[in-house]
Amino acid sequence: MRIAVRHKLLVGGTAVAAAAAVATALPMTQASGASGGPDPASIGVNATNLSLGAGADGSSKASGTSYGNAIDGDMNTYWSPAGSTGRISVKWDSATTVGSINIREAAGAVGAIHSWRVVNNDTGATLASGTGAGIINFAATSLRKINFEIASSTGTPRVAEFETYASGSTTPPATPPPTTPPPTTPPPTTPPPSGSTLYVAPTGADGAAGTQANPTTLTSALTRISAGGTIYLRGGTYRYAQTITIGQGNNGTSSARKNLFAYPGETPILNFSAQSEDPANRGLAVGGSWWHIRGIVVERAGDNGILLGGSNNIIERTVTRYNRDSGLQLSRLVADAPRDQWPSNNLVVSTESHDNADSDGEDADGFAPKLTVGPGNVFRYTVSHNNIDDGYDLFTKPETGAISPVTIESSLAYDNGTLSNGGQAGAGDRNGFKLGGEDIGVNHVVRGNIAYHNGQHGFTYNRNLGSMTVSNNASIGNTQRNFNFDGGSSVFRNNTSCDGGTNDRIVGNADSSNQFWSGTDGSRCAQYSGALGWSFASDGRLVVTFGGRVVTP
Repeated sequence: MRIAVRHKLLVGGTAVAAAAAVATALPMTQASGASGGPDPASIGVNATNLSLGAGADGSSKASGTSYGNAIDGDMNTYWSPAGSTGRISVKWDSATTVGSINIREAAGAVGAIHSWRVVNNDTGATLASGTGAGIINFAATSLRKINFEIASSTGTPRVAEFETYASGSTTPPATPPPTTPPPTTPPPTTPPPSGSTLYVAPTGADGAAGTQANPTTLTSALTRISAGGTIYLRGGTYRYAQTITIGQGNNGTSSARKNLFAYPGETPILNFSAQSEDPANRGLAVGGSWWHIRGIVVERAGDNGILLGGSNNIIERTVTRYNRDSGLQLSRLVADAPRDQWPSNNLVVSTESHDNADSDGEDADGFAPKLTVGPGNVFRYTVSHNNIDDGYDLFTKPETGAISPVTIESSLAYDNGTLSNGGQAGAGDRNGFKLGGEDIGVNHVVRGNIAYHNGQHGFTYNRNLGSMTVSNNASIGNTQRNFNFDGGSSVFRNNTSCDGGTNDRIVGNADSSNQFWSGTDGSRCAQYSGALGWSFASDGRLVVTFGGRVVTP
């Protein structure tokens, strides 16, 4: 079996909120063309810019830019992320005390950076968070690497200089004479209103009030909605070339979620067809926590349709389709997020993912809780079909180690490995439920699901040597084995297998409550004859039929 190797972790935000110190970025005026930035004395910080002579790295960078441009003392060069979000870091060979940074944006991009956080890379601790570039002060900290993480922006950010200083100040830099003309339309003197209900439409404007009569944009509403509030997306197609990011720190609470809902009776479609196929080009990246997202369609992104990297979120009644990697992936948003910031306690419910396909045909699954997954995540009443690779992919690898157990229940995987238009790719794994990888044991819970007519196995351990709970599942008509478990100590109860391509293989604890396939159908298979059908009931439950008869595994 071919194992997909292009697993991407990427930029776009961070996973879980730390106890962040909220910092204010003091407004700065750019000295375009100056070398070395403003006079340190005018900034009011220690006169030595510690970044000069240090090293730099970061997340994926835009073509023609480099990390070193942000620490070279030259305002004419800059670093940009590959998308609208990303990370730039300064690093030293030995511990260095830093208490203030100055983020200076390049000409033509002043004001592009919106929300951000500053992170001690050594410990993962958040030193400061806020909005807008400029001077950022925080408690002096000894570290070897400091990260500036851009969680949201307007357009593509350009960081000309990432200056670091040993001590902080609240004195803003001196204002040199401007060298570029002011914008023809000045920004509003007061910010657009925030509130508990905002309305968004494809024709909305950033500065609009967000009422039904005067709708705003999605990017603006995401920064303005308060905890307990609801953003309503009117029906229609929203066309984007950049990732829409709910940044880390943009959170609701356990008692007051932030809601992103389709307007009742309407279908908003977030279309990212303008993106190229690239690991940085997600559609909707969810780094915040305590959000409820319902009723939207996300399609044609250059990578994942939805990347879910926050915690305690609900994704409900969404559709992810025609994306160029997995429709919905549950993983950390930045490659260096520590394990305690992996996404946890998310519920994906009454959701469909289909016809996701990448160019090499081996990575695009319907749902992919894989590689970097925290505890407590559940997929319930979900449907994954006609994806080029697997329906559900719970892959693990030694570099990141075991993920936490995932629960998949009352869900359906069918026709994976073949797109709705009949297209196939020889490199795809084509399983219904692929439950592991690389001989790493994880004790997933898989119950009450149906795998039908997938291009390889219905349920496969995929070298997961753990003790999974596999109960009350039905697997019918898959090309190879309906149940393929060659190792581990999983517990099998009350599973049903019909019309297999070859005999089931079971290693683990299996008793007589199971009806596995060994060349002939058992008595339970009669209910699984006829055409497959499915729908969501009004309460969100998944209803599956064969030949018009409702079945329950």
